[in-house]
Amino acid sequence: MKNKLVFITGGSSGIGLAIAKSFAKKGNDIVIFARTVSTLESAVDEIKKDASYFSVTKSRVNYYSVDTSNFNDTKTVFEKAISEIGIPDILINCVGIAQPNYFENITPEMFDKTIKTNLYATWNACSILIPYMKQKGGHVVNTSSIAGFLGVFGYTDYCMSKFGIIGFSEALRQEVSQFNIKVSVLCPPDTDTPGLHEENKTKPKETKAISGNAKLQHPDFIAKAVLKGMQQNKLLIIPSVDGKITFWLKRFFPGLVDWFISRSIRKAQREI
Repeated sequence: MKNKLVFITGGSSGIGLAIAKSFAKKGNDIVIFARTVSTLESAVDEIKKDASYFSVTKSRVNYYSVDTSNFNDTKTVFEKAISEIGIPDILINCVGIAQPNYFENITPEMFDKTIKTNLYATWNACSILIPYMKQKGGHVVNTSSIAGFLGVFGYTDYCMSKFGIIGFSEALRQEVSQFNIKVSVLCPPDTDTPGLHEENKTKPKETKAISGNAKLQHPDFIAKAVLKGMQQNKLLIIPSVDGKITFWLKRFFPGLVDWFISRSIRKAQREI
């Protein structure tokens, strides 16, 4: 986990930014990708300041503005980054969006945005970079969610996309292992990020009742779990104890999980 070149999509805020800081502290070179230049510039300053505070060998930190949901834009920008900086050893896909609401309130435009942001962006980044990474091997981490293996009220479109990330990553892991490329999937719980604050504005009461049963995590905690999970070459990186328990209960006692969630939903509906 040292002296690597790390590409991080969605690296200007939230979990992506926390992961960038964690890698920078260990002396790795970082390249973050997002759409908004001003946010990227602020993130670069934050990463450098954070790494310097911990007295770590200064890492190179660069950024590129890109819309990863657009294949052509992603290809142009990534190829530029490779020509200017190099082929990444590690790719972290952290681009994502959630717009929780009742199913009938999710418009075709909202659905399209969710699918393109969560699925297309991950596919595009992997599609463009893996042919280069085959030359020397590496590690890819795609970001799913607890809602990638557990259907959650109010997140129909989001769950569709995040379940897809896990299936994609499992299949991709099998295909690229011969090239010494590892693939992991990050499944974080609710995390204190700007994205979550936006989600809370449209969450149905039933959704809030369900999510209220789990502890809110900090991005730094998630980042630490990512590095540890990568070192152990885990397929699924599930940072929290709550998340791990949910995963195993869902796998072996799905009826119990459904009963518990249904109870929370009914209770919230009675209070509406």
